[in-house]
Amino acid sequence: MCSHSYFSVLLGSFCSIMPEENHSVVTEFFLTGFPGLHPEYQGLASAVLFLVYSLTLIGNATFFYLFATDRSLHKPMYYIILNLCTCDILFSTTTLPKIISKYWFESGTISFTACFVQMYFVHYLGTVNSYILFLMALDRYLAICHPLSYSLVLKNSTICILCITVWVIAKAGPLMLVIRAYPLPYCASNIISHCYCDHIGITTLACTDRAPYAFPAFVFAMFALLGPLVFIIFSYCSIIIAVLKIANVQGRLKSLSTCSSQLIVISLYYLPRCFVYLASNVGITFRADMRIVIIMLYSLCPPMINPLIYCLRTKDIRESLLYLEGDKKNILSGKSKCIE
Repeated sequence: MCSHSYFSVLLGSFCSIMPEENHSVVTEFFLTGFPGLHPEYQGLASAVLFLVYSLTLIGNATFFYLFATDRSLHKPMYYIILNLCTCDILFSTTTLPKIISKYWFESGTISFTACFVQMYFVHYLGTVNSYILFLMALDRYLAICHPLSYSLVLKNSTICILCITVWVIAKAGPLMLVIRAYPLPYCASNIISHCYCDHIGITTLACTDRAPYAFPAFVFAMFALLGPLVFIIFSYCSIIIAVLKIANVQGRLKSLSTCSSQLIVISLYYLPRCFVYLASNVGITFRADMRIVIIMLYSLCPPMINPLIYCLRTKDIRESLLYLEGDKKNILSGKSKCIE
């Protein structure tokens, strides 16, 4: 993954070859956060965001610990979940600390280059998340629809290669968005009506026609969002058909239970996004503050809720947690006996 300094050099050198009139006079941006939020509620808002961030870190770090200490979790499905946890932690770390500091320390400004670096990681991690959900659907599709070939096709080594590939190929689209947006002339307002820097929020401030930049961004978003979604819909339709062919009712329920947690996670990611996109296309508009609240909910709640879903809906993780809890009780009881 690229560092802050790498992007500063890359974007700076790219901008230096542009005509002089394209240089921006804006040196920093200001994030509004939640427009219209009364000052007396800003402390509460920052506390809620800090709680969301803390729970996200704790929940996903717990899965990391379980995966590292319990070899029974070293299966393709849990390698995919491990990558999803990594993506969730990085996305929350990219977006939340800045908006929390805005309300806690009244630090709403972000430097010009840092804003584009944040924009890159927002779109990059969102793309990675979508591709990981594609792998999650692929795992369940092969496990239920082609169980005999599952262990041959999806080995641990194979899923690791696929996950690495996802992290690599997801770089291209967001990087092109940033490279095209960075040299635009930003000579008017520097106020971004959002909690973090994204492509729409930044390019709407450019003193130029946004259409040539908006369409490629829309195509990229649709490819990253709808491409995996098409396969996810196909895979779960195939899964439902395969499950209905099972004569035993218990067998049906067992097969469905193995993909229930993944289906919930996928729904939390896609349904709100599809609703927002469809609403905007059919003429349904939201107030600026309501729109930002909706975006923050579907961006930041799933990383916090996902670990809880794994623990409640996945048998292996529940057993690993119970085993860990039992070890702690044994250690504590051993210590108390030593004290006696």
